[in-house]
Amino acid sequence: MHGIIAAGEGLTFSPEKKPKVVHRYASSLKPLPDGDNLQFGKIFTDHCFFSDYNVEKGWHNWRIEPFGTVALSPSASVFHYGQDLFEGLKAYKQPNGQIALFRPEFNCRRMQAGAERLCLPAPTRELFMTSLKELISVDARWVPTAQGSSLYIRPTLIGTEPHIKAQPSKEAMYFVILSPVGAYFSGQSQPVRIWVEENAVRAVPGGLGATKAGANYAASFQSAVRANKNGCDQVLWLDAEHEGIEEVGTMNVFWVLKGEIVTPALNGSILPGSTREAVIELLKSRRMPIVERRITISELLKHHSEGRLLEAFGTGTAAVISPIGELHFRGRDYTIQGGDVGGVTRMLYETITNVQYGKAEDTLNWMVPLESLI
Repeated sequence: MHGIIAAGEGLTFSPEKKPKVVHRYASSLKPLPDGDNLQFGKIFTDHCFFSDYNVEKGWHNWRIEPFGTVALSPSASVFHYGQDLFEGLKAYKQPNGQIALFRPEFNCRRMQAGAERLCLPAPTRELFMTSLKELISVDARWVPTAQGSSLYIRPTLIGTEPHIKAQPSKEAMYFVILSPVGAYFSGQSQPVRIWVEENAVRAVPGGLGATKAGANYAASFQSAVRANKNGCDQVLWLDAEHEGIEEVGTMNVFWVLKGEIVTPALNGSILPGSTREAVIELLKSRRMPIVERRITISELLKHHSEGRLLEAFGTGTAAVISPIGELHFRGRDYTIQGGDVGGVTRMLYETITNVQYGKAEDTLNWMVPLESLI
């Protein structure tokens, strides 16, 4: 069974009771940025949340500190053996002034599963949810109100034991940073151009592809740079045989064909996405023909040549829903939907974002009010 494992299945939990969160506030607060001109991931709030782990104490020293540098030994495990993973989720300002998060339970379970894969101690659900609630409450003024903007949340887990022996770290640090963000792509409503990678491979079944580990992103940068030099926004990754379609660099991918909507099945090398899961739930609730299965680049191009490829889009926390207007593969460009946004893509984007901003009824229970997190 691939995908997110249920909470409690083979995960590492520390036995301690919830400790008090110690607050050390910034001596002066930063000016808030222009909410209508936010670049993604460039600005950070006034504070961070931290907790440390060791075998004797479990997760302890829960604290909020001013945003700043982190002191680690040069021999810390994370620097030498790549024991690091992270999550990404968002908080949204609601019409009544409250703050709500999009599907935080998913991110908690995915981080716990990733921790098990990387032999790191998994943050307990209590630690994960407390960190979000406490930190966002302290920095609540940073949640932007402009349409299309949100507060991006980056929980991170790293191995910190100071040694250079090739073995799992027995010490760890969990921390959370916040960043007010606008659209991930410069033209949010404009379809993106995708480079189909036919040389490098992002992941293989049994590797780290299903884990949100930093190593996955480091391995993808070379292809992303090449794609950008060729006028493309993102990379579409194929499997080790360079046939099966897997995912786009920062998004899961969906293909709207005549008669069915296809997204690659989770096979152990594809990262399960919160927005991917939400899209599948939404399509099923509307009785639309969503199918999770293997789809190859050869099959996709055949559908394109026969006029059966109607739309394509990517899903992810950062971009939410991003229409794909063109594929670049082996020197050729393949335009989709005339380079425009398709009806299914537009419906999904509007439905999900309206729920996120509290403009539509949350019938699938995606949003969690900040005060209800614990």
